[in-house]
Amino acid sequence: MTVRPILTAPDPRLQALSMDVETVDGDIRALIEDMTESMYAAEGIGLAAIQIGVAKRVLVIDLDQKEGNKNPRAFINPKITWASEEMAVFEEGCLSVPEIWDDVERPARIKAEYLDADGKKQTLEADGLLATCLQHEMDHLNGVLFIDHLSRLKKNMAIKKLTKAKKLKESA
Repeated sequence: MTVRPILTAPDPRLQALSMDVETVDGDIRALIEDMTESMYAAEGIGLAAIQIGVAKRVLVIDLDQKEGNKNPRAFINPKITWASEEMAVFEEGCLSVPEIWDDVERPARIKAEYLDADGKKQTLEADGLLATCLQHEMDHLNGVLFIDHLSRLKKNMAIKKLTKAKKLKESA
């Protein structure tokens, strides 16, 4: 298990379209372990493979870790099969968009299909934070960041702030 560096915006690799996983094997399980360790090290609740530079349709989520418990879940090739018309607003942040938080409106409830770490097909009905987190992480698989859901002004302000912080870090 390795903690891998997390890419931050405006890194163009975050806009890449992730490819389906053909076979759930030892390499994919090792990737899931690395992703989980990287997510925990960064104190996040979700991470998509593209955020560590791997363009595969894999994500991990652990909503329990904020309370000090560990209950990670892996989602391979996830697809939303249904989304409610009812919308919900949650304040979102992102490990790839550090120190930026804003409200994002998404469907309140979803149904999804995915493969688990054993390659078995699963279905899930989710609402609340799990639905929001799953949609947020699945956006990453399509090259979309949560700031892409914000107004142009807010998105541009966030990118300027991130670019400035990166330059300061590099010159230090």
